[in-house]
Amino acid sequence: MILASELRVGMTLSLQGQLFRVVEAVRHAGTAQQKGFVSAKLRNLRTGTLTEQRFRPDDPLPEVDLDKRPMEYLYSDGEAFYFMDPTTFDQVAVPSVLIGENAAFLRANERILLELYQGEPVAVVFPDTVDLRVTRTAPPLRDKESHVHKPAVLENGLQVLVPQFVMEGDVVRINVHTRTYVDRVAKGT
Repeated sequence: MILASELRVGMTLSLQGQLFRVVEAVRHAGTAQQKGFVSAKLRNLRTGTLTEQRFRPDDPLPEVDLDKRPMEYLYSDGEAFYFMDPTTFDQVAVPSVLIGENAAFLRANERILLELYQGEPVAVVFPDTVDLRVTRTAPPLRDKESHVHKPAVLENGLQVLVPQFVMEGDVVRINVHTRTYVDRVAKGT
């Protein structure tokens, strides 16, 4: 158990039989007439919906420790994504709703961190950035301009805006959460 005043982003709580991840926690100081409170945005790990809750700073909240295991992505059948534990070779099916649009960043045989609660997968932890090859983009309008962006299609089918100097075959780093260009990792041949 933790106190509501100790809430931090990334913690996992068990409330009303559901698991929630803390997305945002803001402490509000009290006044002479009103007591302080903690405002929290929580994401339901089963459904992915966001809710907002208010707690008194001294409210006890049940924190949950999730089992984190690196797993190897195998394949998808449309309804679920299948991962394998590389040490025990056990396979785990993760419902598509837990992965959502981030499925575009999964590659076969890639290792990724899965969070499990009582043996059941509840979340897939994607890295902050991934490196992907540019498969299609227009030639630069001006080589030296880096503040003007153009569309590019990546090897996973995602379309992002990249600077003018990025060419087909280049490897670029993409932010998984915002789906935006970060920098160029390698020039293509």
